[in-house]
Amino acid sequence: MILGIGTDLANIERIQGVLDRHGDRFRNRVFTATELAKAARRKDEAGTLAKRWAAKEACSKALGTGLRMGISWRDMAVDNLRSGQPVMTLSGWAAERLATMTPAGYSALVHVTLTDDHPWAQAFVVIEALPDQPLPDSLR
Repeated sequence: MILGIGTDLANIERIQGVLDRHGDRFRNRVFTATELAKAARRKDEAGTLAKRWAAKEACSKALGTGLRMGISWRDMAVDNLRSGQPVMTLSGWAAERLATMTPAGYSALVHVTLTDDHPWAQAFVVIEALPDQPLPDSLR
């Protein structure tokens, strides 16, 4: 079952402007060390961070809170599998919120997809609850 859906669109040039004005203060407030390392290895740091910004916004919407109620930017982190597929990891209050949303007998799975076409970066997040036990054949 779907527990939440969120989307966000970020302007890469706006993120570049924030990086130019606030530098590491902004980087360290919003992004994890893993996210910053990934962006530092990329030619387009602002584009990489803009996609992650959009993912965090989208995730907060999927959690039903927006960026309020105690969620920290760094409570939501985007990494990539070896295949390149993005994955979202929640910690802190975001993980607590996810736990309260997830019905008993289910486990939550956070799906994230990212895209960009300069000057735009976009993310979609879908939070799905999967039963802990396999469904009987009669319910499939």
